[in-house]
Amino acid sequence: MAEPVRVRRLTDQEGQRLQQIVRRSSTSTVRYRRAMMLLASAGGSRVPVITQLLAADEDTVRDLIHRFNEIGMACLDPQWAGGRPRLLTADDEDFVIATATTRPVKLGQPFTRWSIRKLATYLRKVPDRVIRIGREALRCLLARRGVTFQRTKTWKESTDPQRDAKLDRIEHVLEHLPDRVFAFDEFGPLGIRPTAGSCWAPRNRPHRIPATYHRTHGVTYFHGCYSIGDDALWGVNRRHKGAAQSLAALKSIRAARPDGAPIYVIMDSLSAHKGAKIRVWANGHGVELCFTPTNASWANPIEAHFGPLRQFTLANSHHPNHTVQTRALQAYLRWRNTNARHPDVLTAQRRERARIRSEKGMRWGGRPRAIAA
Repeated sequence: MAEPVRVRRLTDQEGQRLQQIVRRSSTSTVRYRRAMMLLASAGGSRVPVITQLLAADEDTVRDLIHRFNEIGMACLDPQWAGGRPRLLTADDEDFVIATATTRPVKLGQPFTRWSIRKLATYLRKVPDRVIRIGREALRCLLARRGVTFQRTKTWKESTDPQRDAKLDRIEHVLEHLPDRVFAFDEFGPLGIRPTAGSCWAPRNRPHRIPATYHRTHGVTYFHGCYSIGDDALWGVNRRHKGAAQSLAALKSIRAARPDGAPIYVIMDSLSAHKGAKIRVWANGHGVELCFTPTNASWANPIEAHFGPLRQFTLANSHHPNHTVQTRALQAYLRWRNTNARHPDVLTAQRRERARIRSEKGMRWGGRPRAIAA
């Protein structure tokens, strides 16, 4: 039997960048959808699951995954081209790109970055390989090959000495024990303020949301749990995030599988997730905590599902208080679990678990009228 199509193991930079695109969604729709496909695949979702999640074609998802495994993050930007034949050979273009992405100091030039004029002048004077190209053609070539002028940024590398071991364990449980695997994470703080978003509206008649400078309601944090096998998401808003709230979440996850058999919970390495009480409780209740490596929270499968949750409940919203905001989140979670687009037909037992979890909030987030402490 052929191996399932999935993305290769992401680097820290790739995982964090994909997570940033999905969370902020302040980019083109094409990049947003492709980033969600890749992040979902990295989280262990099969191609049919991703297809149903994004209403895409299976061949499109497979082609994107293969393309990512070949060229990396460049696959997020489609390459549409046309016009007259190119005047430069493919080797010449590769040489131009390699020169543009090399620091000028390494090539004996007395400056720290290229400008279009300086780069074009240098290419015409390279010994044994003179490339004559105009400034506008050079600018178009760089844009076509994904080389843009941008600020230099710092990046966090995972310094976790057990990075590979943790990723191996997460991949193992996702591959072999999906019905026993859950994911947990928080996002926030969530304030009460008008939040910009997007929606359908008549041309040149966008919907308006009032602005406010007052923040008198405080903040909350959404604590979410995701069942890999059931494709079900649930959670609750709390005023704080700490060890007590994390333990309550783990208890709700344990209640989802009351048979006493071991379960596996993927979560990041936040100190509130690793307290002594949590470890003691987990050891006594058959719960294995699978921590993501430091600065690699993208490996948590729940991250791909937080993006739609934000877009359809928080973006383009103007909630008057936290109670209304919490009810909106819970209403979306009930709708999402009822209309889960899982590729396989869920058994009656799974549907019943999803229905109970949606209605009662696993006795953890079923009362949106008040914010939990």
